[in-house]
Amino acid sequence: MPIPQITVFLEDRPRALHDLLDLLAAGGINIRALSMAETRDYGAMRLIVSDHAQAMRVMTEARLPVREVPVLAAEVPDRPGGLAQIVRLLAERGIDIHYCYAFFTRHEDRAWVILRVQDPAFAASVLARNGVRTLEPADLESFGDG
Repeated sequence: MPIPQITVFLEDRPRALHDLLDLLAAGGINIRALSMAETRDYGAMRLIVSDHAQAMRVMTEARLPVREVPVLAAEVPDRPGGLAQIVRLLAERGIDIHYCYAFFTRHEDRAWVILRVQDPAFAASVLARNGVRTLEPADLESFGDG
C-alpha cells in the first residue's frame, strides 16, 4: 500500500536544513526516512515521517514549499542481492523505479527501501503476491521505535 512522502524545497543558505529539522522536532514529528538532493539554488528533501498530517501542517504554516507524493516502503532482506530481488520483481512487470532511498529502522536482518513508482498500488500488489511486505500509512507512527 502506498504511504505519503513529503518533498520540501529548502533555500540554499546556512541553517535552512537546521531550521526545518527544528520545526519538525518542535511539532513532535519523527523522521522515518529522508533523502536530500541539491540543485544550484535549492535543496529538495524527501521525507517519510511519523505524523504526515502534522508535518504538512507545520511546514505549510511556516510557508515552506511542500508537496505530497505516494511511495512504497518495501521490506528488503538485509543480505547481498536483497534489493536486486525486489527490483527484479517490479522490472518483470514493467514497473520503472523513478528513485529510491533507505528507511531508518532498528529491526535486525531486514532493511527497508522507499520506492517512487508510477503506480504505487499496483507495485505494492506485485510485491505482496511475491511475499514482500510493504508498510501501511498507520505503521509510520510507531514503526522502528525499538
